[in-house]
Amino acid sequence: MADTYKNFINGEWSATASGGTFENRNPADPTDVIGVFPESGEEEINEAVKAARSAFQGWSHTPPPHRGEIIRKVGDILAARKDELARLATREMGKIVAETGGDVQEGIDCAYLFAGEGRRLFGETIPCEFANKFGMSIRRPIGVAGLITPWNFPMAIPTWKGFPALVAGNTLVLKAAEDSPATAVKLMEIFEEAGMPPGVVNLVHGHGPTAGAPLVKHPDVGVVSFTGSSETGRLIARECGGMLKRLSLEMGGKNAQIVMDDADLDLALEGALWGAFGTTGQRCTATSRLIVHKKIAGQLTDMLVERAKKLRVGNGLDDSTEMGPLVNEKQLGRVAGYCKIGVEEGAELILGGERGSGKLAKGAFFMPTVFRGVTRNMRIFQEEIFGPVVSITEIGDFDEAIETLNDSAYGLSSSIYTRDVNRAFKAVEDIDAGITYINGPTIGAEVQFPFGGNKNTGNGHREVGTVGLDVFTEWKAVYVDYSGKLQRAQIDTFEG
Repeated sequence: MADTYKNFINGEWSATASGGTFENRNPADPTDVIGVFPESGEEEINEAVKAARSAFQGWSHTPPPHRGEIIRKVGDILAARKDELARLATREMGKIVAETGGDVQEGIDCAYLFAGEGRRLFGETIPCEFANKFGMSIRRPIGVAGLITPWNFPMAIPTWKGFPALVAGNTLVLKAAEDSPATAVKLMEIFEEAGMPPGVVNLVHGHGPTAGAPLVKHPDVGVVSFTGSSETGRLIARECGGMLKRLSLEMGGKNAQIVMDDADLDLALEGALWGAFGTTGQRCTATSRLIVHKKIAGQLTDMLVERAKKLRVGNGLDDSTEMGPLVNEKQLGRVAGYCKIGVEEGAELILGGERGSGKLAKGAFFMPTVFRGVTRNMRIFQEEIFGPVVSITEIGDFDEAIETLNDSAYGLSSSIYTRDVNRAFKAVEDIDAGITYINGPTIGAEVQFPFGGNKNTGNGHREVGTVGLDVFTEWKAVYVDYSGKLQRAQIDTFEG
């Protein structure tokens, strides 16, 4: 019998579920029911926000080093339970255990990074115009943070949003993805074990329209951080804009890897395989476009197809598996639909384009897929597919490569393989994306660097790194005048 899970509100596990329940199943084996979860709605969101609002006063006045110490303890527990958590995440969303282990490791890294920020939280001291006057800027927490996170990184993304929010003094309500809710439960249990005060962190399960939307609209939620599709992000932006509410959006990507004629092709091949088929292509940073110089396009294409044919597709819990399933049947249908569109548009399907058969037939498996002859006007070149599908577009020179890469509504991650250092630095300058790799794939961000993108990928904010604190803090300017007289800025100083 499947386990029954609850919401976590005000330090207690709550069985309330105004909308009933939903099941969470393993996409590699639909007979494996991971658990039954509450289908929450506005009632549960209101309870969670109320708890977070009540806890804010005490938490925001807790010294930041003490807040950081609790985050450090969370990191220690994550490290001790890494293998267990990785296997649970694999059951939930399918990617191989090596990758879910990396997902948990990202949470560990975030914990230690932001635990240290508890002893920093830097402001600035700034010279004033007058003698006997001191000026500084400090960070202040916003209040209740509403976090809406996706299923593809069920531990990493809640932590890279939650830890900076918490160390800055905010409280939070997490609406975790309905395809990976059990991992979020384990994170709450770890917060509890680490000594987080009641109400500071809260978890509400449910779907976007019934649980996510009330969280976004709640007047006591001061900041919303969302990772998901650009379509949903636009809806959230309109709602938050009308309420003048702080909002951070991390949305889609249509990332490209350029391979120039002087590139190390073996290295470029490894990057393309990992970038296109890691996490079964279900990353916002996945390499979905290969932009290849025509002199070496045939050779690299043959190498890619030969290697992709040999990728071992299967249950992510099997250590020999190199690529797991898609997250669910709905996503499989979406990916298959885009493959049909690619063929109809005139692209040449040279590998894959179909779901798994035989032992793979019962799961949401889709085979590694390669298109060539893809042009810039095709939908498979322009639109995010979020599956193990890569398209190959040929170019004649460096300038055309950059122009082709930038011909996208998105601007998250990018990559160029070349031995020419001048081209490499020119690419850094000219590529319109939030992340650029030189001789590396488009996936593999590190938590000490800012993460995010341009254009339809986001709204200008960045996550993780020290700049991740900017989303969850307000700046306050402080002036201390100890002259004993009125000193009028811009007037008394510059009388002429």
